[in-house]
Amino acid sequence: MSLMSTRSIWSHCRPAWLPACLAALCSTAVLAADPAMPTGVVALTATASAEVTRDLMAVTLTATREGSDANAVQTALKQALDAALAESRSVVRAGQLDVRTGNFSLNPRYSTKNTLSGWQGMAELVIEGRDLPAISQLAGRIQTMTIARVTQGLSREEREKAEGGVTAQAITRYRAQAAAVTQQFGYASYVVREVSVNSNEQGGAPEPMVFRAKAMSVSSDAPLPVEAGSASVSVTVSGTVQMLK
Repeated sequence: MSLMSTRSIWSHCRPAWLPACLAALCSTAVLAADPAMPTGVVALTATASAEVTRDLMAVTLTATREGSDANAVQTALKQALDAALAESRSVVRAGQLDVRTGNFSLNPRYSTKNTLSGWQGMAELVIEGRDLPAISQLAGRIQTMTIARVTQGLSREEREKAEGGVTAQAITRYRAQAAAVTQQFGYASYVVREVSVNSNEQGGAPEPMVFRAKAMSVSSDAPLPVEAGSASVSVTVSGTVQMLK
């Protein structure tokens, strides 16, 4: 805005109009300072993915007991859990086969007349790690508890290793798209304005396989039949590029 136009605004301003005049001056200054909108900017997205075999498994075993005496039910649960732990300790290997206790609960039961009729309790033992055959063997040997569920997942190391290769593929595809679009629009070259890289894992979250206690009457040393599934690791590169003449 020129000096003459500024003086013109001030010359017509009266004290009562001063706020409006100030607003007009500020608005004019902002419009004058706004840069021209960029041209030759295009938004692009490229994705790459890979299938990775899941290398983690967790088997949850449970024991349930019920009776009229709370202490007796609790003692029976502890005995079942102690026997399972004793069977497990000799084969524990950190990272490959780990054993930990899960939930341990004892709850009252009530009759239809809302009177205490007994107690019911539940204890859990979780076997987890990367050695799937050893985990399957141990789960089959434990006789004092039944298999409630099996979950499989992808370790952080395997996921990060897969993401490294997939990220390189996605970036290569993004650059190829940028070069092709630049040429098709008649520009000579391009520069990246902004870009984001996001990873996603599908099928890598623990997938439960639920077993009925009645169906899991396995004999001693009979391994639990399991098969490792796969997870899809994908990486998406998105952003904008500035095409140049």
